[in-house]
Amino acid sequence: MAANQRSTRAAVADGALVDAVRRGDRRAIARAITLVESTRDDHRERAEAMLVELLRGKGESIRIGITGVPGVGKSTFIEALGAVAVDQGHRIAVLSIDPSSALSGGSILGDKTRMEHLARSPNAYIRPSPSAGTLGGVARRTRESIAVLEAAGFDVVVVETVGVGQSETVVASMTDLFLLMLMPGGGDELQGIKRGIMELADIAIVNKADGELKSAAGRAVAEYGNAMRLLPRRYREWDVPVLACSARDGDGIDAAWTRIGDFVTMSRDAGHFQARRAEQQVHWFREELNQGLVDVLRRDARLREAMQRAEADVLARRATAAGAARRLVETLIKSRSTSS
Repeated sequence: MAANQRSTRAAVADGALVDAVRRGDRRAIARAITLVESTRDDHRERAEAMLVELLRGKGESIRIGITGVPGVGKSTFIEALGAVAVDQGHRIAVLSIDPSSALSGGSILGDKTRMEHLARSPNAYIRPSPSAGTLGGVARRTRESIAVLEAAGFDVVVVETVGVGQSETVVASMTDLFLLMLMPGGGDELQGIKRGIMELADIAIVNKADGELKSAAGRAVAEYGNAMRLLPRRYREWDVPVLACSARDGDGIDAAWTRIGDFVTMSRDAGHFQARRAEQQVHWFREELNQGLVDVLRRDARLREAMQRAEADVLARRATAAGAARRLVETLIKSRSTSS
């Protein structure tokens, strides 16, 4: 009886939360994202029910993924870009993913302080989240957080990733436009950029085109532009532009925002926008399915023991990793079929 009462109270509270999120209440948005990020089973159930309601009437935003090596100036660029978007009447939300410590699990979550001017705007919202060990430069619940922000009326959602790496391409699977930020210099820096991430870029920005680096930035634009032309085109209607800008001084930010608009217009007109959104939904489902299977293994005591035995067999070289994993999956299937 008490459990039913608690469930009823939670449902009423979550209904009020949905209404408050739709009104754009900032505290409600923060509470909703905290709920979707929670790993507690009861919170996961409530989060799923809340998202079903929010998805029914949510607006459609432009989802922009931004990545680049640490120190390239992603936060400064986003703040400058956000100011341009707000001045043009947009409401912008930023999901900033901070790296988590592999030892403590903690993260600094400092991007909100680095974007202090944008954070003060009533038409902007910044939410830092720890990556919590999730690969791809994003947090596990970034997609759900995007849905919450769109339901709250933000028409531009920026996902700022941890940094550039082979796994950073995950953010491209949840955004409409993938923007790659590059350092001035080219040359050795160009050699260090992964081909895969360059192939996914819709727009490339060479930041810090100011002061002593201005001429180097100009050369980098030419070198990166040449490199882009050697890569296969994602869309026949779009040549990936490589732009120079100074987020610090504000130079080139208006041009970057214009090119973002050009890409979105092209994408919509050519049907790529809708196709990309469909791909995002399928990728979301598959990621959740994969993670859900891992969660089952970790939560079921018998399966957890079987996983530990399999790991011991691999370490002792009594089994290959592939063979042990296959047998563990078979054990999982048998366990689920027996329990049902």
